[in-house]
Amino acid sequence: MKNTIQTAGHADSAESAVNPPHVPGELCHHILDGKKITIRPINLKDKALEADFVKNLSAQTKHYRFLGGINALSESMLKTLCTIDGEDSMAFIATEHDPITGTEKEIGESRYAYTGDKSAHEIAITISDAWQHKGLGKLLTEHLIDYAKVHNIGSLYAIELADNQDMRALARELNMSEKRDRDDAHQVIYSLTL
Repeated sequence: MKNTIQTAGHADSAESAVNPPHVPGELCHHILDGKKITIRPINLKDKALEADFVKNLSAQTKHYRFLGGINALSESMLKTLCTIDGEDSMAFIATEHDPITGTEKEIGESRYAYTGDKSAHEIAITISDAWQHKGLGKLLTEHLIDYAKVHNIGSLYAIELADNQDMRALARELNMSEKRDRDDAHQVIYSLTL
């Protein structure tokens, strides 16, 4: 995989102009909140990383991600979440290096999956509580959007709980449309035509 370095920020910022843009689907590094993070596709070897990530999410973050309560992921769910084919399913994780343990720690993820309509894929974005409100959700979702465009995905959509204000703010930043779910008044559907 090709390594590139890119900083999060506006396209007209001095740092962004110096660093080359990422190649959709390849490992790259960013500086966010003054820390170096890595964004890369998830893989089956990441099951323990993913399990720890979900285990350490707050109850509210788990509630918004899984639309209900969940404490830990089963082995079969971990396998499903860490298995991507790059076409019908794709997932990126953001990690930071823990200097104390020398290990990689997952701090966020964005993913899409085929749900029956070849041109529209459902997305999910989850950010660890410590990294929320720092721009990581937008950065990860932009990676996912860039990848989806290269792979001719026509649109992305997310079904979220209506009271999830962080997702509403992210959807607005990404210019996603918003409508109430006709089947469930407690849910909202955000969509983005690519």
